Amino acid sequence: MNTQELIDEAVSLPVEERVLVVDSLLCSLNQPESKIDKKWVVTATQRLTELRSGSVDAVPGEKVFEKIWQRFEQ
Repeated sequence: MNTQELIDEAVSLPVEERVLVVDSLLCSLNQPESKIDKKWVVTATQRLTELRSGSVDAVPGEKVFEKIWQRFEQ
């Protein structure tokens, strides 16, 4: 099977199965690093705790992206 045949076969799969194929391919390009992943879990847990306790305020995604676009427009 050549590359184009493989792509054609993958495209014909149901959406859920295509998602699994894409995820598997991306993971094969970006091998997870357990040390980094563990640090992200700690950071995410800490941020969630802060949000739930009310010690920090969430910023709506729209405002975040608006600020980003403003930086690029300058």
